[in-house]
Amino acid sequence: MFRTMRRYKQQITEEECVEVLKSTKRGVLSMIGEDGYPYGIPMDHWYCEEDGRIYFHGAKEGHKMDAIKACDKVCYCVYDEGYRKDGEWALNIKSVVIFGRIRLVEEEAKARRICEALVKKFTDDQAYLEKEMTNAFPRVQCLELIPDHMTGKLVNES
Repeated sequence: MFRTMRRYKQQITEEECVEVLKSTKRGVLSMIGEDGYPYGIPMDHWYCEEDGRIYFHGAKEGHKMDAIKACDKVCYCVYDEGYRKDGEWALNIKSVVIFGRIRLVEEEAKARRICEALVKKFTDDQAYLEKEMTNAFPRVQCLELIPDHMTGKLVNES
């Protein structure tokens, strides 16, 4: 059903893909938007090692929510900050692309865990976390991406 990677010699392992997902904070979530136009937006994410799923949060309404309700098939892409080999100018970047289905998280306890994990990716400030959970949590909709297919590759910019 999904294509194999054309540049297979650059393909990274599933374990490397997971490491990129765990270490990066943001990516682009792409959906089918209005009138069939692609709709891609930057999103913060949390990769949960326990279930292998990717979680997001955002507003309860808007273009993203309308697109997800119309079609649950999405694509999420992330890439790391890369590294340079000694004496080279070009970055070596690992990227990961995930195809899957996305759903609204309706369970409050699960949504709380997702929001806490997302905040902790950015700060260990407990007072900030508590303030956000009190003030913003009631307005947040969490999303769960269930991967169907994941690939990653190492690309040299040169």
